[in-house]
Amino acid sequence: MEDHLIRLLEAEARAQGIIDASKAERQRIIDDALATVRNGEERFEAGRADLRSPFLREAHGRAEHAVAELTLKFGERQRNLREMAFRHEEEAIRAALNLLANPDR
Repeated sequence: MEDHLIRLLEAEARAQGIIDASKAERQRIIDDALATVRNGEERFEAGRADLRSPFLREAHGRAEHAVAELTLKFGERQRNLREMAFRHEEEAIRAALNLLANPDR
């Protein structure tokens, strides 16, 4: 009977060793997987700027082109408005002088 108990205790000790080794192996696998994921995330973050830069350059170029077009368009509009204001100013001065010269009209 005592022999059975000794074998049972030895089997339990071996089983506990296997369990402890399995837990350590599981933790090592988890740590390795987390390290791999972190490395992948770091590589992705480092490469993200390289991925975005062509799109940012293109967007910047389009923005510069749009600004140039709008500057030209509004410059022309401003010149037209100044010409119209000048013409209307001359007409207003003539009308005012006519009113002053001929108040009866």
